Amino acid sequence: MLRGQSEGGDVVNRYSRIRRIVAGVVAAVLTVALVDLSGVATAPAEAITGSDFDAGYIISDQNFYNGSAMSEAEIQRFLETAVGSCANSNCLAAYRADTPTRTWSFGTCSTYHGAAGESAARIIFKVQQACGLSAKVILVTLQKEQTLLTNRAPSDGIMRKAMGYGCPDTSECDSTYYGFFNQVFAAGRQLTWYGNPAGSFTSIRVGQANSIRYNPDAGCGSKSVVVQNKATAALYYYTPYTPNAPALANLSGLGDYCSAYGNRNFWVFYNQWFGSPTGDFGNPVANLDVVAASPGHVRVAGWAFDPDTAASIQVHIYINGHGTAIVANNNRPDVGATWPSVGSAHGFDVTIPMPTEGPQTVCVWGINLGPGQNKLFGCPVLPGLTGSPSGVIDVATAFGGQLTVRGWTFDPDTAASTPVHIYVGTTGYAFTADDVRDDFGATYPQYGNKHGFTRTMPIPPGTHTVCVYGINTAGLGANRQIGCRTVTSYSGAPLGVVDSVVAKPGSFDVSGWTFDPDTTASNPVHVYANARGVAGTADQPRDDVAAVYPGYGNLHGYTVNVPASPGMNTVCAYGIEIAAPGANRGLACRNVVGMSGPPVGVFDAVKVENGSITVGGWVYDPDTAAPIQVHVYVGSSGYAFTADEARPDVGAAYPAYGPSHGYNETVPATPGAHNVCVYGINIASGDNVLLRCTQVNVP
Repeated sequence: MLRGQSEGGDVVNRYSRIRRIVAGVVAAVLTVALVDLSGVATAPAEAITGSDFDAGYIISDQNFYNGSAMSEAEIQRFLETAVGSCANSNCLAAYRADTPTRTWSFGTCSTYHGAAGESAARIIFKVQQACGLSAKVILVTLQKEQTLLTNRAPSDGIMRKAMGYGCPDTSECDSTYYGFFNQVFAAGRQLTWYGNPAGSFTSIRVGQANSIRYNPDAGCGSKSVVVQNKATAALYYYTPYTPNAPALANLSGLGDYCSAYGNRNFWVFYNQWFGSPTGDFGNPVANLDVVAASPGHVRVAGWAFDPDTAASIQVHIYINGHGTAIVANNNRPDVGATWPSVGSAHGFDVTIPMPTEGPQTVCVWGINLGPGQNKLFGCPVLPGLTGSPSGVIDVATAFGGQLTVRGWTFDPDTAASTPVHIYVGTTGYAFTADDVRDDFGATYPQYGNKHGFTRTMPIPPGTHTVCVYGINTAGLGANRQIGCRTVTSYSGAPLGVVDSVVAKPGSFDVSGWTFDPDTTASNPVHVYANARGVAGTADQPRDDVAAVYPGYGNLHGYTVNVPASPGMNTVCAYGIEIAAPGANRGLACRNVVGMSGPPVGVFDAVKVENGSITVGGWVYDPDTAAPIQVHVYVGSSGYAFTADEARPDVGAAYPAYGPSHGYNETVPATPGAHNVCVYGINIASGDNVLLRCTQVNVP
């Protein structure tokens, strides 16, 4: 807390201090009807509510810095009426003290010439004259700090810190300023010094947003307050807290733990005793029709006049503290019709470049002519449509020796399409981002939709860093890198892999992917098993390939079936070139045993009965899963059958071929000895196979 400030005390003693402050509010409210304000009040007392409190404009400069606000007799009469009857000599209506002659440093008050037996009213009156500080401000401060105006018997301890000056929240009071005279004169000097010279105090910025805490406890938070004048700033320097909602909801009592009451009580007392502390008294009048942000600019339009003159007045516009002065002299017939005495030459409409990046606090002041003071008409915060370019890279892909980059960029200072520069390594290309992007226009309606780009440029084979820059063209900011991507350019012979070689009865299924990097079209693939070749096309969907090589699409997968040879097969796949430059490329070779060759089987049963012979077993040809023929010879007589009966044991042992390879066949036979032979009949590679021969006797 700055010197001269005692409102609230430290956190430990906070609530005893609050009770005393609130008691002062209640006392003031209860006694206001008894105070004779004839010749003193500038306006009749009216009922006020917390919603009337303007944290940024607590009191006008005219009311605050008024060295002739009250006469000594008016001050004395006010003290007598406020306190009623005194119970000791410290009571302000009866107080007398010898005062010294004193000149304070900083030159904001003239020398106080001391005298013997001066009354409290005289001391207050002489400080008012010496410092140019309204006696009403001093009286209200005495009440809000120590409830002295309504205290019939103040103690010496209260009198020695009457204005709370030199009594910070976090430590004991400075004894240098003990005593009623020292308190009133030192506090008067300090309150005046806060505004003169203005450069001595800069932590509270007049005309701009300030963060004002609710309480000495930082955990209670703060409020953004646009302080409108020096007098209000002086009150915050003296008591750096603003009332929170609970304090304003109960003007005559307590709020909550985070409530602070000093500036609230000052405002309440002043209203109750002297009328509005911010009475306009001929201040400028205005209306802001437009305060709006456009790319790179702020537009402010409306009207303003001073009721004391028909002359056009100046309007000062501060954007983030940077000022622009204009004269409100545009023709506004509506103003002239409503206020004939001032005429119509009071309109203004101006567009001002944004001076800084980020949110724009736009404060508009009417400059007073004659009686009154400058008036703040408003201080809205607008979005900062200014600064360096922004943008995104949606896609950066390369194929066929060409790089394609898609995205958007804009300069927030203009709605016009702006340049975009694309660098492939150290080689740069300049374009204009003027493609239609409705998604951008929907998100940034102030800028329209012509800020997209899809541009193609050559890129050599290899891996490259591709960077995109939005180029600053107006207002604030500089060129900005939107982003960089790592892109690999492929060119020449086809790329691809063999993922699998699966042996099947009589063939191989060979699967993988391949593409020619010089084109997005699907290309041929040739697959060989030993010397036997089959041509296919790599046109099956492969989303994994598209994810790794996004410029080429996903139609580059293949599965080719190639005939197998018996025994070990060397299976090779080749990607076939279809666009120059480049040549066919071997993708991979695998050594795989082929499911091919002569039939495999057994003749495991023979039975003779009733002039016939029955033979049984199983047989299959490795080149096919289909049942094959089995030939049965009895001597020189042959019989053909199909081995298609179910043999689960065969299906379990050779799952690729299934169970339908059994036979159980009966053939006629004459009596006598016979040689019985069974053959598996080959259908592809290989020869017929003798499964077995055996001798039988037919009775």
